[in-house]
Amino acid sequence: MATDYAIPRVPSVDRVAADERAARFKSRSIKTTAKAAGLHLIISMIDLTTLEGKDTPGKVRMLCRKARQPLKGSDCPTVGAVCVYPPMVPIAKEELKGTDINIAAVATYFPSGQATIAERVDEVRRTVDAGANEIDMVINRGSFLAGDYGRVFDEIAATAEACGKAHLKVILETGELQTYDNVRLASQMAIDAGAHFIKTSTGKIKPAATMPVTLVMLETIRDHFLKTGKMVGMKPAGGISSAKLALRYLAMVKETLGDAWLDPDWFRFGASSLLNDVLMQLEKQRTGRYHSDRYLSMS
Repeated sequence: MATDYAIPRVPSVDRVAADERAARFKSRSIKTTAKAAGLHLIISMIDLTTLEGKDTPGKVRMLCRKARQPLKGSDCPTVGAVCVYPPMVPIAKEELKGTDINIAAVATYFPSGQATIAERVDEVRRTVDAGANEIDMVINRGSFLAGDYGRVFDEIAATAEACGKAHLKVILETGELQTYDNVRLASQMAIDAGAHFIKTSTGKIKPAATMPVTLVMLETIRDHFLKTGKMVGMKPAGGISSAKLALRYLAMVKETLGDAWLDPDWFRFGASSLLNDVLMQLEKQRTGRYHSDRYLSMS
């Protein structure tokens, strides 16, 4: 696969500075009404996810019902999306009918991406035709680490074209990219190739989302916006399971990109267990005591 794509010149990342700045966000404390508003915002930004080999239609139906009504009798918003494997998309479409909850699906032979580009593009088209309006793809990390950047760019661009009107989230699998400089380069390449969102991880590799890596990706988005005026979304995924940590991510987004990105159209959390912790924190604020997770459905 040939391309005339010019590999972007991106600034080298000062690892020490990135780590130190990210660490400062971990000391942030958000209280009272600001915390309540932040918790509601987090719910609206969650891609409620199940990506297991043992997923069943019944499990996906339950997940979709929780997405529609996270906590019975509350004023909680709906989540941003339900994210499933491609065969489960028709079930999610049926359960989410009449809502504005997005249907996201992992494609391109998630999580390894080890298939031909023709096979991966075909899976994307079939998944969109089945009802997905968001596609989470994985890049070919082997080609990237081998320096075959033109191939990586072409494959993302082909996937973006196959998505049609569906939005494309490009998963870098940052835990396999080895350096912050590689994360910065892969982020810019994904944006240049047509990504609507860039995403840290599949959640299958450790480390998954980390605050320093997310900061590097946010700064890439910021610099691209300052250069072109084009907004690109961000999705950290994997390992974000507490409301406290999610609030710190929101502080980092606000201070790096600004208020415009504090919106589910531009920022999402890839999560399965985060929602329950947020709901327990909201109950704590409402009643003054913690709500047991025994009263919450698993997600």
